Amino acid sequence: MAVAAPLFDAQVVLPRGLYPAPLVGIHRWFAAEFGHYLVADPPPFFRGLVWLDLAFLWPVCVANLYGILARRPWSAATSIMAGVYVLTYMSAIFGEMLGSGRTTPKLIQLYVPFALAAVTAVLRGFCSCSAQATAVASHAPTARKKRL
Repeated sequence: MAVAAPLFDAQVVLPRGLYPAPLVGIHRWFAAEFGHYLVADPPPFFRGLVWLDLAFLWPVCVANLYGILARRPWSAATSIMAGVYVLTYMSAIFGEMLGSGRTTPKLIQLYVPFALAAVTAVLRGFCSCSAQATAVASHAPTARKKRL
C-alpha cells in the first residue's frame, strides 16, 4: 500500500490519463467519500505541497525507514526532518480547511492521525539523539594526568 501512496498523490499534479482506470476511480471515490475538495479541485498551493511531497517527503521516509530498521545513527535526523515537514504541511492544510468553511468533520479526522504521527516522529528523533549523546558521553575515556 505504501508504494501506491506516491501514485495516489501524484494524481493531483500529473494528468490522470497516465494512471490506470482503477487507480483514478479510487482517487475520485476518496475525494467524494471524504469531501476532500483540495484533491477534487486542487488550488495552486496544494499542488505545490504535493510536488514537495513527491520530491522530498517520500525519499526521506524511505531513507528513514531503512535507517530505523538498520539502526543507523542518522535515522534520528531523518525522523526530525520528516516530522517537521509533515507538521508544516499539516498547518497549511488545516489552515485552509478550517479557514474555508468547506471541510467536513470526516476530512479533519482523516488528517489528525498524520499530524500525530508527525509529532511522534519529531519526538522519536529528539529522544534518539539524546539517548545517543548519553551513550557516547558515558563511554568517553576519562582524562588522566601524565606521571613524570
